[in-house]
Amino acid sequence: MLGDESADTVRQRATNTVKWAVDRLKREYFKSDPSPIVDIWLFKDKASYEKWARELFNDTPTTPFGYYSPRHNALLMNISTGGGTLVHEIVHPFMQANFPSCPAWFNEGLASLYEQSGSKDGRIVGYPNWRLPALQEAIRTGRTLSFEKMLALPDDEFYGGSNNKNYSQHYAQARYLCYYLQEQGLLVKYYHAFVAGAKEDPTGVKTLKQVLGESDLGAFRRKWENFVSGLRWEQ
Repeated sequence: MLGDESADTVRQRATNTVKWAVDRLKREYFKSDPSPIVDIWLFKDKASYEKWARELFNDTPTTPFGYYSPRHNALLMNISTGGGTLVHEIVHPFMQANFPSCPAWFNEGLASLYEQSGSKDGRIVGYPNWRLPALQEAIRTGRTLSFEKMLALPDDEFYGGSNNKNYSQHYAQARYLCYYLQEQGLLVKYYHAFVAGAKEDPTGVKTLKQVLGESDLGAFRRKWENFVSGLRWEQ
């Protein structure tokens, strides 16, 4: 890991954020390490992040927080935005190494889950975060997607770019589906079943029904919406 903060601060982040997250993610999900090894670049502020992304990789960041670049085997972060995005981005190279066919909804849903996270009985758990209020508003106004549709979104449609008004909602709905699975004790089971059956079930929708024990995802969506509507985010 490299950074332009003090050496002590960089070491602290390496231990308290990166190693902490990697150890717990590997315990639950990932057998294989990324290959080649991913370099993590932590920049102290927005100006430094944008400058060095440009000078080191000829990149112009499309997010103010950070991003993973498979082409450069590098993870770049504006660490002034907080460690949550760092944990989010750590998920992506591990997903690429262990589940390369993973669709965007689950790749980003799992990564987003750990934007705000902690430990419970030594395991990593996600908590409600800043994505919740907008999702609750989408539920109130009937704008959530059916899970059949969301899970089947092509990657480019899921991401959509910053001009797509549904961009943030896709992330939020995917995150809180993962959060629901976590709270039911089913998320790790779902991940491993999805990986094992991805050839026959590339979107994960059949596996979702099996793991949930739900044949009707429309009825499940109503149950999930009630669950999400009852959550609270403590800022």
